[in-house]
Amino acid sequence: MTDLDESTFTRLADETLGRLFEKLEDAIGDFADVELQDGILTVDFENGGRFVINKHQPNRQVWLASPVSGAAHFAWDGGGWFSTRGGAPLLAVLAADLTKLAEKKVSLD
Repeated sequence: MTDLDESTFTRLADETLGRLFEKLEDAIGDFADVELQDGILTVDFENGGRFVINKHQPNRQVWLASPVSGAAHFAWDGGGWFSTRGGAPLLAVLAADLTKLAEKKVSLD
């Protein structure tokens, strides 16, 4: 994984959270409350279940708390955010978990 200075990490993480917010609003905004505030992205499903995605400054990671798969940490590798345990891409993990909870295909590509 790539070491990032603080300003680069902040920029990349903020851009990622902003893009995710827009994609999630489009994909599931009809049946989930999607909110981005102070660097914390939350997705609350009407039928229960909450996702939290945030930047973790000290470790320079993006963290995901999922009611489906639990907690996961993602580090920048120069081209995207990948799990620190197993290397799965953030977007793939999140889309799979959202698909399970939403009971419909959710694509974040």
